[in-house]
This record gives sequence, structure tokens and C-alpha cells, in this order.
Amino acid sequence: MPLATTRRAGLVDQVIDQLRTAVTQGEWPIGERIPTEAELVDQLGVGRNTVREAVRALAHTGLLEVRQGDGTYVRATSEVSGAIRRLCGSELREVLQVRRTLEVEGARLAAAERTEEDVAGLWAVLSRRETELREGRWEDFARTDAEFHCAVVRAGHNRLLTELYRGLTEVITASVAATSSITPGAEHAPEIGHEGLARAIADRDADRAAAEACGFLDELLERIESA
Repeated sequence: MPLATTRRAGLVDQVIDQLRTAVTQGEWPIGERIPTEAELVDQLGVGRNTVREAVRALAHTGLLEVRQGDGTYVRATSEVSGAIRRLCGSELREVLQVRRTLEVEGARLAAAERTEEDVAGLWAVLSRRETELREGRWEDFARTDAEFHCAVVRAGHNRLLTELYRGLTEVITASVAATSSITPGAEHAPEIGHEGLARAIADRDADRAAAEACGFLDELLERIESA
């Protein structure tokens, strides 16, 4: 009996891993309905109970959301993100305060630890961000802006901080969209740009990088309080 239980648990874990990978690698984007239980059974070659347990486990962590009579939808890109969304909801002020806590130290580490490849990546993302801003493609702009901040933290090469920050992906993107809507328009591009932060990281100036990140987020907090 223990051996059978171990085999069953291992099979469920394998299905969980496959479903998680489909979400984290973007095969199933946020808000999209995943294949039906019957389709997953056919694709994975396992029983309905195994699929059901795996989906239930990922719904419990916040990665998936089961809507009775409608299907199962992707709710977050990681379990960390799902937990954060349940805990803090969408309170913009709280999200920005947490961002400031992580991003200031993330910028400092990035300036100290970044590689030339990291710097090139930052400038590439900023170029794409500026084009989307100029063309008024706000949804794309919000995603790319969040991508830039993730790239900054990643450039610090601290795996724990990077994973913690990655868990904020959805709420960060939502906060970018919300703060952009306060003062939208291409005429605000210099005001809300991140070129100073990228230059500080490229120059390996840790104090300036931290100040750039802190000043930007402090400005956003002031902006939402006066909006």
C-alpha cells in the first residue's frame, strides 16, 4: 500500500510540474482558459483523478482558478505571485511600497553585479518601451515597463531576490498600468523614463542607481496621493 501511494503521489507531482511549466513559460497566458479535464487526460496520458488532483493543488496555490461550469483559468505566473495576489489584492499604494523596498536594493545590486549582457538587455527593453509609449500602446507599455524592472533585479544576480520579485509580476504590471493612466501620453515620456537608472547601472554607480529607483517610486506614490 505505501508503495502504491508513493507511485500515485509521484504521478500527480509530474502532472503538476507539467501544468506549472505550461504557465510559467507562457504557453497558457494570464486570464486564458486551460484545456478541459478530458483534453488534459488525453494529452498527458493519465487518469481523470490525477488531473483533478493536480489542478486542485495548483488552484490552492493561486496559480489556477477553477470556475464552476466555465472551466479553469490561469490566475498567476507563479505560486509566489498567486499568494501575493491573495494577500495584498490590488491596493496600489501597498504594491508601490513593496516595489520600493525590493527595487531600491535590486538597483544597488544590479550596479555592482551587472554584466555587459545585462546592460545591453536593459537598453533593448527601454527602446521597446519608448516605442510603445510613443504609439500609445498602453497594455504593451505596462508589460514592457514591468519587464524592465524585472531585468534590473535580475541583473543583481541574487536568485532569491529575483524569485521574490518575479512573484510580483502581475501586480507590478497592474501598478504600471494604473500609474500610467494618471498622466498618460507621449509628452510625459521624459518624466517617466528610466534612462537615468539604466545609465547608473551601466556606470556601476550603486548609490546613484538606488537613488534613481527610490526617487521614481517616491514620485509615483506622491502622484497617486494627489490624483
